[in-house]
Amino acid sequence: MAYSQYLPNQRTLYKVGMHINQCSSLFKSHTLHSPHLPHQRKEQKPFKIRVSNISNMRGVALLLAVLLCSTCHLSMSLIDGYLENGNFELAPKPSDIRGTEVIGRYAIPKWEISGFVEYIKSGQKQGDMLLVVPEGAYAVRLGNEASIKQRIKVTKGLYFSITFSAARTCAQEERLNISVAPDSGVLPIQTVYSSNGWDSYAWAFQADFPEIELVLHNPGVEEDPACGPLIDSIAIRTLYPPRATNKNLLKNAGFEEGPYVFPNTSWGVLIPPNIEDDHSPLPGWMVESLKAVKYIDSDHFSVPEGKRAVELVAGKESAIAQVVRTIPGKTYVLTFSVGDASNSCEGSMIVEAFAGRNTVKVPYESKGKGGFKRAVLKFVAVSNRTRIMFLSTFYTMRSDDFSSLCGPVLDDVKLLSLRRPRQ
Repeated sequence: MAYSQYLPNQRTLYKVGMHINQCSSLFKSHTLHSPHLPHQRKEQKPFKIRVSNISNMRGVALLLAVLLCSTCHLSMSLIDGYLENGNFELAPKPSDIRGTEVIGRYAIPKWEISGFVEYIKSGQKQGDMLLVVPEGAYAVRLGNEASIKQRIKVTKGLYFSITFSAARTCAQEERLNISVAPDSGVLPIQTVYSSNGWDSYAWAFQADFPEIELVLHNPGVEEDPACGPLIDSIAIRTLYPPRATNKNLLKNAGFEEGPYVFPNTSWGVLIPPNIEDDHSPLPGWMVESLKAVKYIDSDHFSVPEGKRAVELVAGKESAIAQVVRTIPGKTYVLTFSVGDASNSCEGSMIVEAFAGRNTVKVPYESKGKGGFKRAVLKFVAVSNRTRIMFLSTFYTMRSDDFSSLCGPVLDDVKLLSLRRPRQ
């Protein structure tokens, strides 16, 4: 059996490099069986590595590095999931609630609050409006200038993405300020992409300290202090910088590296425009538009390749781009998949692809039941930097509710240079 199948992937090796200096001892057994390897997700099964099966010295060196990191009790937190009480199911004491208002700075377990914060039960009514909670039974609502915050142990220097779900209530131009000092962003949530009123958002930051303070703040000032956004399901995921390879000049071309996707929701995660976010939750890519793009997974949607893809949900206001190094005068071929997410997004769609001055329009007739087609754009580079960009020509609504924005799916993007034929 080839030794290469035992070697860690690129994501693991990056993590090993970041943490190997924190380890102090080497596990001496020839067999490792651990559910705690850095690159493993909770849903993955543990596996065995047998050093005796590997004769290549480079492979042994890599395995020793993995052994070293996996057997040490690292002080950092290998976090990838919900924050502590991130779904707010741990309730305040009855004595700390007056009606729906939470009284006391530390009344909500694991959180610190300020201002007018309400603890909302699913099904609760506000006038003629029924307040629905997407996951579990409880959420919080942030009134005027109210905030919630939590301290989180992380690894200094690494990039992280925060995913949270939010819903508008009675304010028309609701925004949410999210910050991890010194980074911050104001995310507009007045555009509702899902028919149930809830959307999940992603926001990224680089950790400057081993412990950070995440703050979600409602900067709005409404006549009714209870007209703020509802917040539920807050999670974090470590991001690792993708690299271009000799098989693909684009980074993260299959969109496999990205924010945490909640397993119990079916509406994906919105990636905000880069004007709202200094660090992209979708490494390697920038959202160069006024509206967000949607990050989707194969557990809830039809995805052309791998586990993740991007849905262009806001027409020409939803564009994604990456700048790559090119050689002027050299010919390149850009290939990609266009399809639908099997989410009742039906009709005629067009994805426009740009490579510097070159463009191609790719039509796709969607029946809303999944499927995709491959497309090609061949071009000659005119500079040492070429912008690759994709957008959707039309706005589209789901046929099952006529209120949820949707669009074509983009995935499996490849960029390669063509060799000149020998004379």
